[in-house]
Amino acid sequence: MPQMRIRDAAAYLGVSDDTVRRWIDRGLLTATDDESGRKVVDGFEVAQVARQHASLPAHPDGPVSSARNRFVGLVTDIQVDKVMAQVELQCGPFRVVSLMSSEAVRDLGLELGSVAVAVIKSTTVVVEAPQGES
Repeated sequence: MPQMRIRDAAAYLGVSDDTVRRWIDRGLLTATDDESGRKVVDGFEVAQVARQHASLPAHPDGPVSSARNRFVGLVTDIQVDKVMAQVELQCGPFRVVSLMSSEAVRDLGLELGSVAVAVIKSTTVVVEAPQGES
């Protein structure tokens, strides 16, 4: 499973580094030491906590795109068969599910707990409001 530093986990969880350290002390997250002796946490475990304590992180630097709907998140589930795959991301408070080829999952190196960005480009966006509201 991917490992991430405490500050990176804090960014994806939308909390401070100190909060992540307190969660480690309380047993909500498990920390280990990397080769450099720095504390790291398991990416999939962070993804599970993100699901429970959802808060949207800032978009990381990346390619320029015309798509305006970009959701940074962590991979929480991957179901792969011979041809197709279903990948689930927890993007802050949002669960995003994508269907793609199994080859794309391999090419992207996706695994549980890895960081990914869901990019949504659509000409149709449905906006709803509660009944009786104007």
